[in-house]
Amino acid sequence: MRAAVPTVLLLLLALNTAWFVVYSASLGVQGLVADAPGTVSRVFFEDALVANAALALHMFAGALLTIGAPLQALPILRRRWPAVHRRSGYVLFGLAIVTGPGGFVYILIKGTVGGWWMSLWFAIYGGALIWAAAATIYHAIDKNRPQHFAWATRLVILAVGSWIYRMHYGIWYGLTDGLGSNSAFTGPFDQIQVFAFYVPYLLVAEVFLRRRLRRRALR
Repeated sequence: MRAAVPTVLLLLLALNTAWFVVYSASLGVQGLVADAPGTVSRVFFEDALVANAALALHMFAGALLTIGAPLQALPILRRRWPAVHRRSGYVLFGLAIVTGPGGFVYILIKGTVGGWWMSLWFAIYGGALIWAAAATIYHAIDKNRPQHFAWATRLVILAVGSWIYRMHYGIWYGLTDGLGSNSAFTGPFDQIQVFAFYVPYLLVAEVFLRRRLRRRALR
């Protein structure tokens, strides 16, 4: 029964990200093909084809990565269909390579809604995503299973980060009606959320991974 817990949690995670996947992918496509991108969302701009295209690719690839990462981590996929797990891992790596640089290009050209503080932490997030994806693939090729597992865990957390970011806002607004937040994303809550949607979760994962490593060493 205990062995089924990771599978259940990963499936629930993938299921709960489905709405974000549809929203993000459709918004990216609409912003790219619309005659007036600014009417689709304020993150798109008129006469900014490169920035809009970079953001659209970021949104579309990121949406697929968000739901693909937890499904990729399913134990049954790794054990029963290792070849599928291996090939889909390369696909996820490709999605991460598109998602991260797409966000970087957009930030360099247009910045973010919340200014330099948000741009800084979002850029760090994108770099961490690319690093985790590359390390996951590297250790898989190197057949270093403990390190592959550790970096895959970090990658899953980062892959669902955009969904976590929105979930934080939904819960906060539901509880406090948006206390400390504003439309310019410069409130105290907004300033914290630019890193709180991934840094604390990575820290918790590090505690788990280190404990797991110690248990393996004792065995």
